[in-house]
Amino acid sequence: MQTTKKNDMQTTLLLVRHGETVDNVNQIMQGQTQGMLTDSGIAQAKRLAQELAKERIDAFVSSDLKRSVDTCCILAAPHGLSVVQTPLLRERDWGGFTGRFIPDLKGETWPDDIETLDQLMSRARLFLRFIHENYEGKRVVAVGHGIINKAIQAVYFGKTMREIPRMTNAEVRCLTLKQSLP
Repeated sequence: MQTTKKNDMQTTLLLVRHGETVDNVNQIMQGQTQGMLTDSGIAQAKRLAQELAKERIDAFVSSDLKRSVDTCCILAAPHGLSVVQTPLLRERDWGGFTGRFIPDLKGETWPDDIETLDQLMSRARLFLRFIHENYEGKRVVAVGHGIINKAIQAVYFGKTMREIPRMTNAEVRCLTLKQSLP
């Protein structure tokens, strides 16, 4: 009989971007605002929930921002599981750009209050560590946002953010995490 050491177990992370929001449609820089799903965003989440209903999922984790929580609750419902919220999955803090019309930002000087790339990547590493420490060997759906999800994937693949393709609303990317502890 083969045994698996606890620290050799694989964790499957199904990284999801929240459904479409009102601000996505209106090209507003949402950042860490709560956001509201559109009817289309709700439908996207419901379609994904149907797909995921056929799979074994052990846990649902979400950004603590409303647009992600709402998406994650729809995904978790068929499994009868609750949603764990964490600020580690929040979207990038766009500081003074938050709430602005995105096309108007082209060429503008970035304000000093935007979350730096180093801070964002550090948060992505902390999120992956959070998953390792709390969900080792589990299948976890994690609903975040476009930029933090890119940062998580950049850390995971050892790439730059620019090398990670943009995620569409309610898209899933599967990451298999293997933790080897000394």
